[in-house]
Amino acid sequence: MKMIKKSNAPTMGSPLLTICVPVLNECQNLIPLYKRLDKLSKVMEKKCDFEFIFTDNASDDATWETLESLGKRDNRIRAYRFTNNIGFQNSILFNLSQANGSAVVQIDADLQDPPELIEAFFDHWVEGNLIVYGIRTSRKEGWFINNVRKLGYRLVDTLSEHPIPRDAGDFRLLDRTVVDVLKSTKTPNPYLRGIVSRYGFKQIGVPYARAERRHGKSKFNFIKILSLGFNALNNHSNVPTRIGLFIGLSALLASTLGSAAYVILKLKTPNFPIGFATIYILILLSIAINSLMLSLVLNSLNRIYQIIRGEPNLVVSSVIN
Repeated sequence: MKMIKKSNAPTMGSPLLTICVPVLNECQNLIPLYKRLDKLSKVMEKKCDFEFIFTDNASDDATWETLESLGKRDNRIRAYRFTNNIGFQNSILFNLSQANGSAVVQIDADLQDPPELIEAFFDHWVEGNLIVYGIRTSRKEGWFINNVRKLGYRLVDTLSEHPIPRDAGDFRLLDRTVVDVLKSTKTPNPYLRGIVSRYGFKQIGVPYARAERRHGKSKFNFIKILSLGFNALNNHSNVPTRIGLFIGLSALLASTLGSAAYVILKLKTPNFPIGFATIYILILLSIAINSLMLSLVLNSLNRIYQIIRGEPNLVVSSVIN
């Protein structure tokens, strides 16, 4: 088995390409994924050398045991097991921090993103693109989830302070320059697609059709998709704050106009009845608006607090190679 030095320096003139794979209960997919990645490394052996980094988010199936078995067969494999599930985005960020390659590829373990496309990513990187990302032209999922995802991509891109590629997930290649910048990220809940796009590095998209998951279950249900979208807006858009300002100003305007209307009606109608129901509704409206604004403020304060307190996001319990 060919050994790869853990260094940024090229091996015999070839750059080192790091393949990063976050996993959670993917024992059925690991061996098929490894076989395709190993085959790819042989196809590309004249272009670059390979290393593989896996991070296990405290899987409760045989994922870690499978990684141990693969690690004994191939010394290019390194793996880290966390004491708890730190989340998909933080897992990717940790992977990137451990990578030694001149270029780093992030790919999921479920084989919905074709490993063979990495060679095209690499060729675009050689041409000078510091970021190469996959664009999902189609995906074999239900009509509802498909459209929720498409709408989400477009909303995040439209409302973000900077462009974020549409229909692009986390399947991408990053140059070492980009990886070094990402390693300084201290956001407790990062949205890496947005962070990568924010820096303005030269990038290009590669279209492909996303395959169907063969084994296991997707970790992203409808609720988690919404949570990821809300996280994206929180990190890369001022829209939530502006919505609060808009609602506050609208409520102020409505209250002013309502007060003026009541005064005019009272002057024109001496026996104008006192509206207890109206007062009750206005009080409830003001409480609802204040609660909404307060929740936005508290959400921002909580994120600031998580950064300031400086607690580690993860603890590694086991390491392979």
